[in-house]
Amino acid sequence: MTQTINKKTTLYDRDLNLWLEEAIAKLKAGDFQNLDVENLIEELEGLAGRDRRELKRRLTTLIEHILKRCYVKSEYDYAGWVITIVRTRNDIQDILEQSPSLKGYINSPELFQKAFDDALKVVKAHPDYKSVNFPKIWQFSRDIDDILNVDFWEEI
Repeated sequence: MTQTINKKTTLYDRDLNLWLEEAIAKLKAGDFQNLDVENLIEELEGLAGRDRRELKRRLTTLIEHILKRCYVKSEYDYAGWVITIVRTRNDIQDILEQSPSLKGYINSPELFQKAFDDALKVVKAHPDYKSVNFPKIWQFSRDIDDILNVDFWEEI
């Protein structure tokens, strides 16, 4: 049996962390001529997308737990859901403090709808919640400031 082994030829391919450390050192030293610009651009684009994906994931988790806290009658679970809501709100606020330009992204109606739809799929898939009548449309404010601060279950 013959096995072909692909050899990774560049440092970027062999060891991403070491490549990053070297790229940082080159940037600090002003050694722009020896910088792997193509892969640096790729990594920077990946970072920008990562923050947007992370915000969407955390918004989905937040909505999921707000839905459970508002519509599932289970006092035993309330504290856990509220703790997850508080933790997720803090995480979102931390990301937005670090990257304020993402506030427009997280406040977009399209992102909110996608996060709501995904959260609704998750809660409806839970076997214990088959009889829960979750709303098909978000019943509360969609403004991110409200989502990060208002305890909607107190409004019901």
